[in-house]
Amino acid sequence: MGDTTKNEQAGKKSFIKGIKAEYNKIVWPSKDTVTKQTIAVLVSTIALGLVITALDLIIRLGLDVILG
Repeated sequence: MGDTTKNEQAGKKSFIKGIKAEYNKIVWPSKDTVTKQTIAVLVSTIALGLVITALDLIIRLGLDVILG
């Protein structure tokens, strides 16, 4: 049982070293890239919201005409 605690500690150390090594491999996007992607997401979200709103109004008006 004493051996398992030593192995677990060694595993934890190598695990943390592995995390640090993987973290150093991350390529973070530039501020310009993040800004462009944020604008693209906002524009597409607003456009989709407008399309859904227009479809809702058309369907509602169509149902009002059909139902009386």
